[in-house]
Amino acid sequence: MNAIANVAAGGAAADVRDTLGRPLRDLRLSVIEACNFRCPYCMPAERVPDDHGFDAQQRLSFDEIETLVRGFVRAGVTKLRLTGGEPLLRKRLPDLVARLSRIESLTDIALTTNGSLLAAQASALRAAGLGRITVSLDALDPALFHSLSGGRGQVADVLAGIQAAQAAGFDPIKLNCVVQRGVNEDEVLPLVEFARANGHVMRFIEYMDVGTCNGWRRERVLASANLRDRIHARWPLQSLEAQYRGEVASRYGFVDGRGEVGFVSSVSEPFCGDCHRARVSADGRLYTCLFAASGHDLRPLLADGEEALSQHLAQRWSRRGDRYSELRGSSSAPHKHVEMYLVGG
Repeated sequence: MNAIANVAAGGAAADVRDTLGRPLRDLRLSVIEACNFRCPYCMPAERVPDDHGFDAQQRLSFDEIETLVRGFVRAGVTKLRLTGGEPLLRKRLPDLVARLSRIESLTDIALTTNGSLLAAQASALRAAGLGRITVSLDALDPALFHSLSGGRGQVADVLAGIQAAQAAGFDPIKLNCVVQRGVNEDEVLPLVEFARANGHVMRFIEYMDVGTCNGWRRERVLASANLRDRIHARWPLQSLEAQYRGEVASRYGFVDGRGEVGFVSSVSEPFCGDCHRARVSADGRLYTCLFAASGHDLRPLLADGEEALSQHLAQRWSRRGDRYSELRGSSSAPHKHVEMYLVGG
């Protein structure tokens, strides 16, 4: 029985492969498109009005989300990351996490957040079954952080959220920083020092041309190799093996044993060849690449149940051929991309 037929028959999770032989293993699910920040590389205030987005009826309900996730698990997904927008703006999020944590074969549930609302929710999320948390932290300097959040965030709130998450049992916590040349590159070493001192894992992400509203320019990209050399000169590093095939970040451990740092290098070192991630927006549209031009509406399929959805996913994934980062700048690369705040990065 082939993988698609196995899914259709309600069998074990299928080993569905796309046209490049990549499996479907990781789902990044946006639970809300709204955000309380206006970070310029994602959702600049001058390009995204405050009244943007969906009304509540357009967002998937918790029942629909559970059916959707169960369908993806049948199709091979084992890892789920909840994203936004800012996912902590979604009401009763711990209730959703509790429902999803009971799905068999879903071995990992994680959350990416800007951290500003985390202090009040960390304990409830941990109790509900959330396994891991990643917090976006682009600067420690209060004034620079405030500017990089579009004038809407305070770094003290984020640090309080990180502390509360650690106290709730999330360990280690990953901290993500999008580095832009001439903007926040001077924050790199202070961020590493903070992560080392507090037992967190710091990850630096190259500034990417996601969406159409962030004014991306290649000259603002600071290659991961440059950052790695800067950090290595201060705290010697040694390369670490990937924890699994398709891991996004290249990992390095500190020679003195005090933790690790990671680099996500979509621009300078594309990793399309091992990408096994699907993304679904808060209104139920499937995107098979972070840089996809359009999505596929899954909502009409949810009424038919998880089994029918999983068969559809297997068929659609088997036709996938996305590899934008490897084609960036070529005539065959799509020029229109879904906005990052709709699919969670």
